[in-house]
Amino acid sequence: MNVSPFSIKQQVPLADKNWFGTGGAARFYAEPSSVDDFSSSLEFARQKGLDLFVLGSGANILISDAGFDGLVLRPHNTSIMVTDRDSSKALVTAGAGVTIDALIAFCLDHQLLGLEELSGIPGTVGGSVFINIHYFEFFLSHFLVSARVVNVETGELMPVSRDWFAFGYDYSTLHARKHVLFDATFQLKIGTEIEAAYARGRSKEIDRHRRQRYPYKGTCGSFFRNFHDHEVTIVSNGKKMIYVAYYLDKLGIKGELSVGGAVVSHQHANMIVNKGNATSTDIATLARTMQERVLENFGIIPEPECQLVGFQGVGPLLALSARVQTTSSDVNKAKTAV
Repeated sequence: MNVSPFSIKQQVPLADKNWFGTGGAARFYAEPSSVDDFSSSLEFARQKGLDLFVLGSGANILISDAGFDGLVLRPHNTSIMVTDRDSSKALVTAGAGVTIDALIAFCLDHQLLGLEELSGIPGTVGGSVFINIHYFEFFLSHFLVSARVVNVETGELMPVSRDWFAFGYDYSTLHARKHVLFDATFQLKIGTEIEAAYARGRSKEIDRHRRQRYPYKGTCGSFFRNFHDHEVTIVSNGKKMIYVAYYLDKLGIKGELSVGGAVVSHQHANMIVNKGNATSTDIATLARTMQERVLENFGIIPEPECQLVGFQGVGPLLALSARVQTTSSDVNKAKTAV
């Protein structure tokens, strides 16, 4: 069914478009590459009263086995260019459909340094800005200086500053679903040939380290976000224990706890892996079991970092509103939990 020049399609499978490799079909699907394409897609969704989901590389999502009963928009604008340059720094603008790996490679080819710290993180510019990807102390928001977004209601292309995004941990203004990223501009340091060669080597080493340390296929990465300081009371070495993997490790579930074709990774307790025959229901049920065990043992509920797509209501997982704060008795329980 072609309702615009760039083709909005019906009943497009999504299992081959996300890292878990599960999920049903999109009722409608489009890959816009121009501003007009984006506007036409959004107008189509408005006219039909469709829910909208913007898909990047599918690295941080779990799609329902029933699929998505709306319009899936997968940005396909993949241009990258240096838009300004002086003696010490340069601006690079990349479309929402550009992969982070491609952006890093482009920057290194032009001796532009900084983004190599985020090497090995799967995703597109659109998805990465949406969630503000990070690795240790490095956040994508440290480099972004401006962007252009499309207003979902009007189809208007809007220039915005870095402050507009209100970036936080795993958060940006885009979470409100009122705008879609079209492209983003990053400020990077200009390096010497030797510095660029070092950065390229560092990029490869970070990527190698990530692939050895974490599962790289059939997973969304960390399924649950880390806790905020105010959500936990357990202290280790004078610091709040915010890392959800700490609590999951205490349960002894790595490589052991499974549902159907889904299993907790033997490499990382906060990662679920599709062994090859998992359904999204398997993965969601396993994630809920992990939540229930953390709640039972520590009195807190991990909140998904993985986006749930096409699930009804709060989905199959425990709602954040049901969170129970830890108490001093939970601290003692945590020390003995296995």
